[in-house]
Amino acid sequence: MTNQKDKTDSFEKKMKTLSCEDQDKILEEFKKRIHQEFAAYLNTCAHCGLCADSCHYYLTSQEHENIPAYKLSLVTQIFKDTFDSFGRRFPLFFGAASLNKKKLREWIDVLFGRCSLCGRCTINCTMGINIPYLIRAARGALASAGLVPPGLQSTVDTAVDKGNNMGISKDDWLETIEWLEDELREETGDQNAELPVDQKGARLLYTINPREAMFFPLSISAVGKIFYAAQESWTFSSDNFDVTNYGLYSGDNSKAGLMSERLIKSLNHLQCSELILAECGHGFNSNRWEAPEWLKLNYQFEVKSILEVIWNYIQEGQIKLDSTKNPDPVTLHDPCNLVRLGGIIECQRDIIRNSVQNFIEMSPNREKNYCCGGGGGQLAMTRYAERRIKAGELKAQQIKETGAKIVATPCHNCIDQLMELNKHYQLGVEIKTVSEIVADAVVLE
Repeated sequence: MTNQKDKTDSFEKKMKTLSCEDQDKILEEFKKRIHQEFAAYLNTCAHCGLCADSCHYYLTSQEHENIPAYKLSLVTQIFKDTFDSFGRRFPLFFGAASLNKKKLREWIDVLFGRCSLCGRCTINCTMGINIPYLIRAARGALASAGLVPPGLQSTVDTAVDKGNNMGISKDDWLETIEWLEDELREETGDQNAELPVDQKGARLLYTINPREAMFFPLSISAVGKIFYAAQESWTFSSDNFDVTNYGLYSGDNSKAGLMSERLIKSLNHLQCSELILAECGHGFNSNRWEAPEWLKLNYQFEVKSILEVIWNYIQEGQIKLDSTKNPDPVTLHDPCNLVRLGGIIECQRDIIRNSVQNFIEMSPNREKNYCCGGGGGQLAMTRYAERRIKAGELKAQQIKETGAKIVATPCHNCIDQLMELNKHYQLGVEIKTVSEIVADAVVLE
């Protein structure tokens, strides 16, 4: 098996031997991505610098490469050289630059290594420029020539080749469900309790982050317990169960679309009416908002976050909760892709208020909350790990200021990052999914 060092060496060799044809390929893909709306954005930046105060990278390391406007300028330079005849003739005056090896290295280092695509810069931009979309477009151009950092590309390739980003085999997946089902029966005292697989005609098809099966099985058990309490009609798929989509982060629309399409095929095969996405920020954004565009499809089914489902159970009285079972103070981290970019904002708050005795908001929160630093594929790119941990210092300070003992977050990327921040900044907190907190409070009748 090719190890990470071999992949890194191969990547560096690719950079050194990059041909003119490769550079032309990058430019061709870049041209395809820059439609009229993006072109307008690239001619709009007022260089006011206000975006700097919105970026967790810049606020924790005040290097000019971390300013969102600077990141945008790297894309704008190539745009003006590619599309603007005046830019080509008078590059210094119009701020244009040609795409050469040096510029490509800067693209990779800055656009992959100094941005989590969190979108906070956009909501603070006086001109309303969608900076993350433009950075993703440039990432997609790099992906067309195989210039995605190895760790991130490996995660995408594993998901495409193996069906999920952890490379879990079908047999291992079914075995995991089997022993988790045994635990559910023991907890409920009901030998008929089940974690159904490939159950045709079930109302809901539930997907997971494969890291749950590998490292966090309690979050799968928690959802199973909630579905049991609600007497829900639901099922897993034995083949396609991965809610994650790292094609969103690499910028590769074709592979991103392929991963989302697999879930749709399973939903149609099993004749389910709703696709339910586990607690995964970018998984929600990918499959709810981006996939219809990637696939050019009008969905004939509903796509929901598990949070929306649980919130509805509470509203309809389908589950009963005892908040005294969660006496410790709890705070909530808002995942960027779920909240700022996905629109799931209030239901998790209502869920937590019903499940715990002491809920403390971070400040700022909701759409203005700071990224934890784990998004944008950063967790997969070990070459930028030091920057990622430093950028998370702002989130660590937010958590400290709440005084909470438990941090809830409906996203496993966020959980992984928060666990690292917890250790590095010695926060002394426990990290949980929202579903785990609900499952702790569920009253089984």
